[in-house]
Amino acid sequence: MSKWYPKNGRVIFHVDMNSFYASVEMAFDPSLKGKPLAIAGNPEERRGIVVTSSYEARRYGVKTTMLVGEAKRLCPDLIVMQPTFERYRTASKEMFKILANVTDVVQPVSIDEGYMDITGCHEQGSPPEIAEKIQNRIQKELDLPCSIGIAPNKFLAKMASDMKKPMGITILRKRYLPQQLWILPIEEMYGVGKKTAEKLRKINIKTIGDLASHPVFELKNLLGINGERLINRANGIDDRVVDPDAVHEFKRIGTSTTLAQDTTDDLEIRQVFRRLVNKVEARMKNKSVLAKNVQLTIRYHDRRTVTRSKQLQDFIGTSDELFQMAVELFDKHWNQTPVRLLGVTAQDLAEKSEVTQQLDLFNYEQYASKEKLYKVIETLTEKYGKNTFRTLKDSTDHNVTTSFQKDFLDDYKK
Repeated sequence: MSKWYPKNGRVIFHVDMNSFYASVEMAFDPSLKGKPLAIAGNPEERRGIVVTSSYEARRYGVKTTMLVGEAKRLCPDLIVMQPTFERYRTASKEMFKILANVTDVVQPVSIDEGYMDITGCHEQGSPPEIAEKIQNRIQKELDLPCSIGIAPNKFLAKMASDMKKPMGITILRKRYLPQQLWILPIEEMYGVGKKTAEKLRKINIKTIGDLASHPVFELKNLLGINGERLINRANGIDDRVVDPDAVHEFKRIGTSTTLAQDTTDDLEIRQVFRRLVNKVEARMKNKSVLAKNVQLTIRYHDRRTVTRSKQLQDFIGTSDELFQMAVELFDKHWNQTPVRLLGVTAQDLAEKSEVTQQLDLFNYEQYASKEKLYKVIETLTEKYGKNTFRTLKDSTDHNVTTSFQKDFLDDYKK
């Protein structure tokens, strides 16, 4: 057993659920199994973008972020469903409970993946045996497939879990890097996006092995501090620990939406901003945080994307304040061409309890004049839900609107 548990090293798992949303829907409705299935934001509109797809659909070329229309052209028999986030959230919670039964050192990183440090789990068997038990239990109890990477650090575990899907278990040791990791195209390296890969290929870095042996100073000149980090990763160096509390450490809260049609209509754009900031405000209140920076994202009709942000003198947290900053940034940076996507992100966050707001006379009058209104709205919202003044008919909670929302990732501990 000592060969599996080194005295001065660690044993890290990366557990990655396979085609998670589609797999959950198949577990819920077994008649979907074996069929090409895609989960999309809105199947009936152009903004319906594929969030994930089953492996049967992927064989036809259906990919994440592909428009629904394009996916259906590739796969005429494609079944397209809207996401049911509460269903996914429940499955995620149960999956992490299974991981937590093995070790307390579990770090969720998204709804469908997480790290485990099993260094202290000698009595439960070898790492491959533990991984197989986890995989089999998730399959048996939740009817969901997963892949597990086993390695001495988080980066290598993440790379290993991607090497065999679905239902794979892969061991990646540092001494096996030349045979297993370095032969892979640079685009397959975790942490290397499309633009970074293009830059690296221009200097003849085509594989992860090319990156591992490249001079550090040249990469730092090209990519800054990230260049040195990528070289370390390519050489299997990663000293990050598996941190169960990392889910509570966040620096931004944001949301975005693809418009039904490209638009230059100022009123429509402002209505979109209002919906976005309402969602951001709700999540900020849930976390009891305030922001000192607001970032705007604009994607144009030609898919060109720009981000602009503004650092503020005071912390803010209301939808009105977020809306004002978003519109100000938009009016300043919009190039007057049709807009496809808009996003608003609150950044530089701090706990409300840690923020001492020093109000000048103007801010005080502005805040005081609205304080009673804010209290009335909050009271009505707590009693009846959102959009109190529009309707009291629908009290269903629609707050969970994206897989990237991490507010619930510690639910498995409850």
